[in-house]
Amino acid sequence: MGHRESPTGWGYMPARIEDVAAHAGVSTKTVSRVLNGHPSVRATLRTRIEASIRALNYVPNPAARGLAGNRSYLIALLYDNPTASSSYIMELIVGMLQACNGTPYNAVLHPFHAADDLAARIDGFVATHRPDALVLVPPHANNAKLLQRLDELDIRYSTISSKLRQSRIDIGFDERRAAADIIEHLLSLGHRRIAHVSGLKGHGAQVWRLNGYRDALRKAGIEYDESLVVEGDFTFASGAAGAKALLSRRRPPTAIFAANDDMACGVVREAYERGLAIPDDLSVCGFDDTPVSQLISPGLTTVRQPCREISCLAVESVLQSIRDPAMSLKARVPYQMQLRASTAKPAKP
Repeated sequence: MGHRESPTGWGYMPARIEDVAAHAGVSTKTVSRVLNGHPSVRATLRTRIEASIRALNYVPNPAARGLAGNRSYLIALLYDNPTASSSYIMELIVGMLQACNGTPYNAVLHPFHAADDLAARIDGFVATHRPDALVLVPPHANNAKLLQRLDELDIRYSTISSKLRQSRIDIGFDERRAAADIIEHLLSLGHRRIAHVSGLKGHGAQVWRLNGYRDALRKAGIEYDESLVVEGDFTFASGAAGAKALLSRRRPPTAIFAANDDMACGVVREAYERGLAIPDDLSVCGFDDTPVSQLISPGLTTVRQPCREISCLAVESVLQSIRDPAMSLKARVPYQMQLRASTAKPAKP
């Protein structure tokens, strides 16, 4: 099934759109509409055609269809700083692939350094790759000039966790509330001197997680102490450096909340270097629930960021916007607290 015998007698040829149409008993035009996600096809007919596509193992030819319909059938993820957040990017990629599965679209991954003039460089990228749509993650999702240029180019895009209101489609989760939940967990254990290693300055996650930290302290009637907040950049090394500064204070904190798991692991490393036990001498929390949070000992208390679900919805939504240019969506996906052994009551509150 799924191949035609070659007229030369040598092997088999891949199924064509005409074969799918004959198998389903419809016209090639109707098959094409299903492949393009056209809303005018009846649900029962769409199901029958999709069954024929699976039965014949039909694989559309994006290049040929792109020439015919002026589409590339490519959707691109633009990202930055992969070494600092490789597991985060991988989760986004998995979500993208899930969303593209069963559609004629393929995913393209492209790193853009945030220091570059993206608004100027995007023209070359679009001309070379001809993507039908883009998915942008921070810091690119927060680049107003870049989003404006994409609007001028009439390129559909969705953003992930953007702090701007410029994007018509933005998918994320309530990072500020999640950070507050982490601090409230520490407060419930009896911690009052809680420090924070923040993320890269200007990054949406840095802003929301710092604000959540402050929200929870304010709610508990604890005055914000800026000396207990040090800046990191989402890397292991910056987490270790931040912990070194915080634990060297005359009155060190009893708990440290790092803005992501990589930095939290850096905090744990620095604590061990000083002979401190986790969580007996110091409670440590991260954010994101990356694989490393369960690999270190003790397991890291953190927040599970629903990256796959966010990415999948971002792709599905932007593909829908190709068919419906007026579409707009601001969605927040639920998160989960992961309470593990890295947090406990303070020895000396």
